[in-house]
Amino acid sequence: MGARQPTSISGPYFEDLAVGDALTAPAVTLTDGRVAVHQAILGDRVPAYLDTGLSKRVFGGVTPAPPGLVIDLAIGQSSVFTRRVLANLFYRGLQLYRLAAIGDTLSTITEVVALRQNRLRPDRRATGLAVLRIRTVDQEGRLVLDFERCAMLPLRDQQLKTGNNDVVGSDRARFDLGAAEQLASPWDLAALRNVVPGPFASELKVGDRFEIEEADPVTAATELARLTINLAEVHYDRRASATGRRLVYGGHTIGLAAHQAAKALPALCAVIAWESCDHTGPVHEDDLLTSVVSVERVSALSAASRLVSLRSVVRAHRDTAPAEVLDWRYVAAIA
Repeated sequence: MGARQPTSISGPYFEDLAVGDALTAPAVTLTDGRVAVHQAILGDRVPAYLDTGLSKRVFGGVTPAPPGLVIDLAIGQSSVFTRRVLANLFYRGLQLYRLAAIGDTLSTITEVVALRQNRLRPDRRATGLAVLRIRTVDQEGRLVLDFERCAMLPLRDQQLKTGNNDVVGSDRARFDLGAAEQLASPWDLAALRNVVPGPFASELKVGDRFEIEEADPVTAATELARLTINLAEVHYDRRASATGRRLVYGGHTIGLAAHQAAKALPALCAVIAWESCDHTGPVHEDDLLTSVVSVERVSALSAASRLVSLRSVVRAHRDTAPAEVLDWRYVAAIA
């Protein structure tokens, strides 16, 4: 009797997916330790998550986990479909509906909502785009987060024409400004305003720009991917990358952009929605990242506080000329 062949453990190829497919990942409990490691890698200078006493004053007696960690975990949980991903192209319509607290357990269901095969070319690997809807709930089934992301996956059969031609563009998902206002309205942002310097929300104008000149290095990339239970091979195994170098998890770049935005705007309380987020270039470990933060819209939240629509454009600095790697539009509550 011959030896049994081993079972290959990896994710699906593009042609293995169908619209309507859905999977869940292991649930994750939010702990102080997980928060500490996340902050050690990304920084996250938002005062409301660094000072427990301040956090309780702002958020009505509870201590929420940083939203960036919650979002990173949801993305990692959604990688059940994207273990073979070659690139994550964009996120759309990301909406926080509640702040998860330390001790909450988060579960995520990921559903395939659109598929489009890219045109076959003799000089390129056959690929397709998969749009995934990601919904995260807590241990009581309450909706925490809802958004879509688009991943590029390879085909197993390099000559196959699947016929998938769904719309995968920017109009599929939109954030709800009303839901953002509902989430942030109960917060006591005056408590934050009393302990941080400006500029405050009342001082911000459309067109204001803040350039963060001090670069942040991309470090501990594989550790962040593991922390967020991300399964994508390209974040661990350089052999899975077309360039022969590990690709940094996209949430790493976004997290450093958020860290830099908090440097520019110390009165920032929370990023609670993303209008869009496009990965415009690859990021590798040891890249140096800088960003420019622009004010695009200011909406009243209370007498002094505002919901502010911001745009962060991030560049990577290497041996070559700086290259744009991220274009992120998001909504933040600012004191």
